[in-house]
Amino acid sequence: MTVGDRRRQPSLAQLRAFAAVAEHLHFRDAAGALGMSQPALSGALSALEETLGVTLVERTTRRVLLTPAGEQLAARAKSVLTEVGALMEEADALRAPFTGVLRLGVIPTVAPYLLPTVLRLVHDRYPRLDLQVHEEHTASLLDGLAAGRLDLLLLAVPLGVAGVTELPLFDEDFVLVTPPGHRLGGRDGIPRTVLRELNLLLLDEGHCLRDQALDICREAGSAGVAATTTAAGLSTLVQLVAGGLGVTLLPRTAVEVETSRADRLLTARFADPAPKRRIALAMRTGTARATEYEQLAAALRGAMRDLPVRTVGDGAGS
Repeated sequence: MTVGDRRRQPSLAQLRAFAAVAEHLHFRDAAGALGMSQPALSGALSALEETLGVTLVERTTRRVLLTPAGEQLAARAKSVLTEVGALMEEADALRAPFTGVLRLGVIPTVAPYLLPTVLRLVHDRYPRLDLQVHEEHTASLLDGLAAGRLDLLLLAVPLGVAGVTELPLFDEDFVLVTPPGHRLGGRDGIPRTVLRELNLLLLDEGHCLRDQALDICREAGSAGVAATTTAAGLSTLVQLVAGGLGVTLLPRTAVEVETSRADRLLTARFADPAPKRRIALAMRTGTARATEYEQLAAALRGAMRDLPVRTVGDGAGS
């Protein structure tokens, strides 16, 4: 075969455009996910179709549909992009540890309270590391980790997800936050069973902290929580408590920040063993940067000893 007979090869930009359209089935959403304009996305997709000699999508005024060829090749394009991401990750790890880009995903019920410690550690100890933070719910973070969009996660565990390795950092207790004058406000050693009779306010669906709160209630013997009022974030949840709509559970790391936003809020501590959650880093199993991430986890445990948590030793609970 001569040079002139060789077929053109699709570019990575074209494959990324196709993979995004296949995932979102919407040009605007796909373009937004890639940070590019819709005309550029459409142009890249058209160029890929011309290169491959097949039509990948059906464009209508209302929606985008994959053709049979598009359905078959979408998985292949995703696989190619994953392998390219792994190649770049391995090259980054070989160059030098704690350099280049590290895309960290963090859940919303952790980010405001732990990021100051994380950012300070990275700034002081790893100045050549380009840390990029993405705050998302757990399901989205796990999707991003699997797809190679994210490198490392900071979230509540256990996850129980194949292909993900957890690096535990610490355990922290939950406390009960009450409005002024509540009979439990300011008390220590309260039993979990009190949750059976309280109007417990919860976060919206999708927050792992909501699921943890429901688990605690079930352990206390409550049949369920009638969530007539919910909130998108802990700050709103605490304001609802301050307004007398009920009580809520907060992890210890969030208490100082959130209770300072409203006057006269009270907290109550549970009797041992108190309900708790475990926070960990999570990485792809077998990642080329595993040693680097394990070192980062160890450094974070040391940096978090001043927080109201119990650090977990290397390998514990993983």
